[in-house]
Amino acid sequence: MALYAGIDCGTQGTKVVIVDGTSGTIVGQGSAPHEMISDSSGRREQLTEWWIEALLLAFRQAIDSASIDPAAIVALSVSGQQHGFVALDEQGEVLHAVKLWCDTSTKRENDVLLAGLGGIKGSLQKLGLMVAAGYTASKILWFKQQHPQLWARLKTVLLPHDYLNFWLTGERVAEFGDASGSGLFDIRQRCWDRDAVALIDDSGLLWNALPRLINAEESVGYLRPEVAALLGLQPNVRVASGGGDNMMAAIGTGNIRPGIVTMSLGTSGTLFAYADRPVVSHSEAIAGFCSSSNGWLPLICTMNVTSASTSVQRLLQQDVAGFNQALAATEPGAAGVMMLPFFNGERVPQLPAAKASLHNLDSDNFTGANLCRAVVESATYGLRYGLDLFQQQGISTSEIRLTGGGARSACWRQIVADVMNCPVVCLAEKETAALGAAIQAMWCDNLAAQPDLLASEELTRLCQRFVRLDEETRVMPDPQRQRQYADLYAGYLNLLQKEYPEVKL
Repeated sequence: MALYAGIDCGTQGTKVVIVDGTSGTIVGQGSAPHEMISDSSGRREQLTEWWIEALLLAFRQAIDSASIDPAAIVALSVSGQQHGFVALDEQGEVLHAVKLWCDTSTKRENDVLLAGLGGIKGSLQKLGLMVAAGYTASKILWFKQQHPQLWARLKTVLLPHDYLNFWLTGERVAEFGDASGSGLFDIRQRCWDRDAVALIDDSGLLWNALPRLINAEESVGYLRPEVAALLGLQPNVRVASGGGDNMMAAIGTGNIRPGIVTMSLGTSGTLFAYADRPVVSHSEAIAGFCSSSNGWLPLICTMNVTSASTSVQRLLQQDVAGFNQALAATEPGAAGVMMLPFFNGERVPQLPAAKASLHNLDSDNFTGANLCRAVVESATYGLRYGLDLFQQQGISTSEIRLTGGGARSACWRQIVADVMNCPVVCLAEKETAALGAAIQAMWCDNLAAQPDLLASEELTRLCQRFVRLDEETRVMPDPQRQRQYADLYAGYLNLLQKEYPEVKL
């Protein structure tokens, strides 16, 4: 029996799943939390040693929970939070705490880079996406300016999952999917972009520090003997390329062909699809990343989903069950109550300074239940706005696969189906990024053993076998409610543009 491990190093913690390569079942799981360094400047950092400690703990938990012989694990793969910046010197020592995707302290540096690229239009033309403050590029410029002595020692720039691959194998490489979120990468040509790099450093130091790029199905190498001993594994365990967490979640939800959209109802909202050609939009809202399945992964992120519903929940002093009960007791449209749910500003549409607001209140409709309905509907409208942007790019949607905490609400799932006018279903396995990493490890291992296999066909076969839908959660759009929501969504867009005329519909 061959076993495969998937490691997901996220912002809040590291999760590990161990998958039986014959049955496709998850036989072991583990998790461990991460700390974070933060302050009012927008600084959000972590130490790489925290990731290693969490990985070792989560891996041990997964093995112990599985009651397996660790020698049966033949390959593993790493999913990591995107956009972070890990700086290494020649000896492989980390030069500075890792700035994370959610670090906003380098906005000024990003503004400089964006201007150098020719603004939003120039960035889209040159890179295929708009370089954003959360991306790696502005963090590198900040590091150069703030720490010149450390900059002089810089030998390699890695993303978080690349660093874990380096710790596991000693190899300094990157793969196309995660690299495409760095702000230094041309998503159409699938290569590092010299002009973007030169905006930060034209001496050659940074260009030479960029790691070699490998394909999604390629092996990084094998475990270093000392790491194998720490994990309790054999040193001949293969380490697959891995990728960013969204790229691995795409594999873990079977989102590797056109028509499927993965939608996360988490603290923020994410939706992404598969494309077999680059998606370069006129709108900066779409991040046209490469996928980790040798295609492309157009992605949109909104900032207010369960973070918004939790704010209402706290106000009403409800638990999750109480919130869902109130939600189910209301009708579409919340008796006229409308909300713009921008408690955290908004990314799509780009309204970073926006504030949440309530509209159309009267003495009859101002109830707790209607507030619950209004916040869920408005958060869902925000994701519908993103889906509309996809459709404008010719990205079709035949099924939405839901993840995240909000997906556990049957009522919210139905609202998504009705607002999007599309079938909705959840996944049997909730840790989709870790599962995607395990599937990618199988893919890499199988292709290495049988070079005559077609890479795309083998990944399709593995996803069909190992990605399981929870059919009990499947909902179809109700024709009557769908028509209601078409009108309600139009009203939401009118309100949005009235309050924020800069939004282009």
